[in-house]
Amino acid sequence: MTRGLRSLLSAVSLLLTLVLFAAPAQAAGPTCNGKFVNPITDVCWSCLFPLSVGGLKIWPSGRPDTSNPASPVCACADPLPRIGIAVGFWEPARLADVTMKPWCFPNLGGIRIAPGFDIGQGYLAGPSMVGGRSQSTAKWHVHWYVYPLLYWMEILTDFVCFEQASFDIAYMTEIDPLWQDDALTTLINPEAIIFANPIAQAACAGDCIAGTVNLPLDPLFWCAGCQGSMYPLNGNVPASIGHVQSSRLAVSRFAYKMHREALAWGTMGSKGLCKKYLMPIMRKQQYRFQMVNPIPTVSGRFACSAIGASTMPPDAGRAYPAGGEDMGYLVWRKRNCCVL
Repeated sequence: MTRGLRSLLSAVSLLLTLVLFAAPAQAAGPTCNGKFVNPITDVCWSCLFPLSVGGLKIWPSGRPDTSNPASPVCACADPLPRIGIAVGFWEPARLADVTMKPWCFPNLGGIRIAPGFDIGQGYLAGPSMVGGRSQSTAKWHVHWYVYPLLYWMEILTDFVCFEQASFDIAYMTEIDPLWQDDALTTLINPEAIIFANPIAQAACAGDCIAGTVNLPLDPLFWCAGCQGSMYPLNGNVPASIGHVQSSRLAVSRFAYKMHREALAWGTMGSKGLCKKYLMPIMRKQQYRFQMVNPIPTVSGRFACSAIGASTMPPDAGRAYPAGGEDMGYLVWRKRNCCVL
């Protein structure tokens, strides 16, 4: 049985399990909208590039790239001593639902499950609601999927740099109290109080420009560029100016949260050539986000934008009142690897 078929069967099994609980939930709350991601037509395959060997780009593109190790030759000692070639590329590694509706899974066809308990159910509020502060605030949930698409499709057989895993739901924020409460969130980001001032937030304007033109500024780790502040690391967005902007901020915060909890690791740069490494302060340059729901962005320089980049070029008009608040993003991750 091929890896692609095993992954497909795993996804079908997971979907059937969720469908068993989906029908009661659809009647109990707002309709969940979405569709399955087509790995052929809904993926921006040009986002794989630039491809580099050492510091040389052998397959350049119009998209900015992170710094790569200068030497094309690399050496690793773990698990066995070896010498190889230092390559750099971008891989579609994760998939994310970003929705205001608890237990709604846009990337699984728009199903909504009934978990049988009240956790997460009181979290529905957002800019789609009418009146008061709800017009400028948003509360998002995120579902994080393991989605190593290159490995499944067997583009390069037994390529050591590809993550070898099956499709799975790795995280659901409905069952995470830290994601829903600003006070509890301080347990994992106590430094947020340092940056809760006008001077620190004004610096994010520079991060907005840098992320849109080239790459975000990693030293300004408290900024999510044009989307706002990276803190607190939860789904409460106090200044929402649209579904695309605030949903991208929510998925950026969630990626940072995963790094802070050691559930996501560094894969870029010289330190990532031989193995993944701890990155408690996430380097924003490691990620690109591509919208796949409700309308995929599959072409153009801004199809897979950096964290903090302006949402105007790629995503304007891609959210709409009926169902446009159930978003899906394909997470592209920079990978530097020592290939035998």
